[in-house]
Parts: sequence; structure tokens; C-alpha cells
Amino acid sequence: MTPHDPSRTAIATSLMRALHTRSAPSPLLHDDWADRIVPAEIRRAVPDAALRANAAFADVILRSRCAEDALHVAQAHGIAQYVLIGAGFDSYPQRHDSAAGALSIYEVDHPATQALKRRLLANHTAAQAGQPHYIAADLAHESLATALERSPFDSSRPAFFSWLGVTMYLSREANLATLRAVASCAARGSELVFTYVDEALLRPGHDAPADFRELQQAVASAGEGFLSGFDPAGLAALLLSLGYELLEDLGGDALVQRYDAAGVNGLRSNPAAHITHARVR
Repeated sequence: MTPHDPSRTAIATSLMRALHTRSAPSPLLHDDWADRIVPAEIRRAVPDAALRANAAFADVILRSRCAEDALHVAQAHGIAQYVLIGAGFDSYPQRHDSAAGALSIYEVDHPATQALKRRLLANHTAAQAGQPHYIAADLAHESLATALERSPFDSSRPAFFSWLGVTMYLSREANLATLRAVASCAARGSELVFTYVDEALLRPGHDAPADFRELQQAVASAGEGFLSGFDPAGLAALLLSLGYELLEDLGGDALVQRYDAAGVNGLRSNPAAHITHARVR
């Protein structure tokens, strides 16, 4: 990805959600907007078989469902601000009219990706209701706290932060800076869900599974290579040092067990992929 190009992995993620919606026997997501906010020429060029065979396919579906389940529980407990960090082509405001209507939603993303998404959404009248607050920011060079200051975000009120499919593309320093920024600009009781890969798989010489190596090569060829991960064993202590209480950390096996234990949707576990739920102390 160059500074002027939208994220290819964000586009692929949206196409995966669309494919799951229309083809899974019992979809975990109903994202009928995912196809509509991706350029038509890209939709035609990417075969469904390639999306389904991608090692990240199950992780994309499972992490989205898991994060939104946690959001809705938090909303039921009074949290009314939702911040999507690296929102990509997520269509939550369009898919959940009633829930989204009760939330103040803030989408933070790279300017090029966000510009394309907004341009495509502008073609759909139905997408104009309940528009989120769009905040264009390159978090590799600007802090989340600074970006949110350009919006009506209220740091005195608890918020739910979703940070999916991003950390592996940032340096460890950038990831730690973002975690600190969330803790510093979020009221006590705010919640954060984020995904990461087990850092052991990124170490030189590590014998990573073949499908992970293929995924690593694919994202690198798209100009968005994996840069860093976290150690699951040390995550609770790390988060505590940054101002969080760890609520849950789930690997690929646990996610499949929670959402597709009977194998109805044929989702294959990705043990390297994790999703973490934490609360600001």
C-alpha cells in the first residue's frame, strides 16, 4: 500500500464478508453492503474460490462477529460511542440501523482508503442515514488521540473501540502507541477489541504453518506485509502495564468452537490469529 492507494487487504476483507453472507449455510454475519462498497471492477476480478481459500477467510468472519457481539453487550450496559480504528470497508452503520442509531460512531482510517469508501457510499441513498463521523488519519504518523480531537468524540464518556486486522501491519512501537492512546483518551470502563498474530510466527527461522506462510507472502506482495505481533502468554501483563484489564483472549481454535463448533459453515481454525477484549482501568 502506498500513501495514495486504498488498502488492498481492506477491500479483500469486505469481499470475504460479502461471500460469507451470500454463500454460508448459516451466516455469522449478514453484510449485504460489503459488495456495494467495493469497486465493481475489483469485485469482478477476484474469484470467490480465491477468497474462500485465503488463510484469513475464517478469521475475518469470526473476528467481525466476535467484536460486534462484544459491542452489543457493551451498548446494553450503557456505552454509546463506537470507534472503529482502521475501519476499512466495514459497513456497521448501514447493516445495523437501529443499533447504530443509538451510537455515536467514529471511523478512523487511512485517507486513501476512507476516501474511496466514502465515494462509493455516496452512490447509495440508503447509506446516507446515520452517517458516522469520518476521521482520516495515518496512525503510523499520527496518534489516535490527536485524530479523535478533530471530531465530536467525548473522552469523558466510555466508548467501545474496535481495532480489527490492523496490528500486524504496524510496527510494535506504533501498536504500543495506539494502545496507550486509547487508554489515555478513553474514559474508565471503555472497552477495546483488537486482533493480532502470535509474534512467534514472525521470528526468523520459525517453522510457521504453510497456510500462514502463504498468507504472509500474499499480503507482502500487496505491499502490506506483517510487521509485528504479540505474545499471548505475556499479553495480560502488557495490557495491565498500559492501563487495561484483560477480559478475554481467544485464538482461532476457540473462535471456531464458539461460533462454528458443528462445522456448519466449514470455517477452518487459524491458531496464529487472536482476538483480545480488554477494559480501560
